[in-house]
Amino acid sequence: MGTTTIYFTRHGQTEWNVQQRMQGHQDSPLTPLGVQQAEWLNRGLNKVQIDAVYASSSERTLRTAEIICGERTLPVIACDEFKEIRMGLWEGCESAEIERAHPEQHHYFWKDPEKFSVEGSETFREVQERALQKLLEIVDKHEGQTVLIVTHTVVIKVLMAHFEGRAMEQLWDLPYIYPTCLCRIDITDGVPEIVLHGDTSHYETSEAGMES
Repeated sequence: MGTTTIYFTRHGQTEWNVQQRMQGHQDSPLTPLGVQQAEWLNRGLNKVQIDAVYASSSERTLRTAEIICGERTLPVIACDEFKEIRMGLWEGCESAEIERAHPEQHHYFWKDPEKFSVEGSETFREVQERALQKLLEIVDKHEGQTVLIVTHTVVIKVLMAHFEGRAMEQLWDLPYIYPTCLCRIDITDGVPEIVLHGDTSHYETSEAGMES
């Protein structure tokens, strides 16, 4: 049946990324740099045959996917299962404000994700379960093909942790998931191999976007 290749990428930089606001299921537009980052990946993947494109149903990921696809005529399939972790009452708040108001949960989010839970939020495990279930459906549906999935930091982190066998308390260890960085998993006879993890070699300037 050959190898099934899955590319994951994160959306381009957004206005709330720059403002250091938590987005979650809320949204903010791509910045001009965010658009540029998606254009870089469009060019970086121009020689890759992509058979299907899926994206989180958030506007920032759908817009990023549209730019990456460029001239390709592939439809972008929107999936709620690939949305960012729902952060409840934290959404729209600045990180510094959250750290002051909820120091314990802020610590858990970044240092011990298994314990994170605030009013209206999901747990990291719930995100992993919903995203992984959808991913396995896609792998099954597109056996022997190449698929691009445009999603969010936490979703990429928990999916890659699954393939790495990474413990949840090490979730935020490197590599950092920069805007439009690329992860690639090749699955042959049911055996996954990590080929890329947080790759930014398609960035056309070295410093752009590395801060968020």
